[in-house]
Amino acid sequence: MSLNVMEEDKDCDVPEEEIIRRAQEGSAEAFEQLYRRYSKRVYHLCLRMVKNQTEAEDLTQEAFLRVFRKIHTFQGKSAFSTWLHRVSMNTVLMSLRKKKRVEIPMDSEGHYEEEPGEARQLPGAPDPSLIGLFDREDLKRVFRQLPNGYKRMLVLHDVLGYEHNEIASLVKCTVGNSKSQLHKARVRMRSLL
Repeated sequence: MSLNVMEEDKDCDVPEEEIIRRAQEGSAEAFEQLYRRYSKRVYHLCLRMVKNQTEAEDLTQEAFLRVFRKIHTFQGKSAFSTWLHRVSMNTVLMSLRKKKRVEIPMDSEGHYEEEPGEARQLPGAPDPSLIGLFDREDLKRVFRQLPNGYKRMLVLHDVLGYEHNEIASLVKCTVGNSKSQLHKARVRMRSLL
């Protein structure tokens, strides 16, 4: 057995609460353990939100930098994974907001010149801010019609990024049941859409 495998086995034996406490006290090793445990989940969340691998990697790093700076604020009132998910979501959302800002220089004397490559909004053209609005409303309507068990599986897997073995542990079911419920939920959503 290699040294790395033995170290990973050792990390799994330490309760998460202990690792978090040590990370809050400034232990770089403990923070690295948290990173190894959660980086894939954060990356997949970022990737789902921005649909770009390079940007998702950058946002994953940014999210963990925020976690590193703010881990002392984690109070344990919710699961660490929930807190980390919220920090990661906020990181992505702030990044998306920064991209959407259009800066108009103060010396423009009342007229605005388009940046190269910027699309001009023509009268009567679809408003880019409304694109996808009807799709979101349809999704919300269909989601409300789903049974609670289907909703739970969709949220845990597709929104929060939990793996099937983690879902099985959380909701006290088998991995096969988790996969089956998720598949049935997706099929039902497709038929309702």
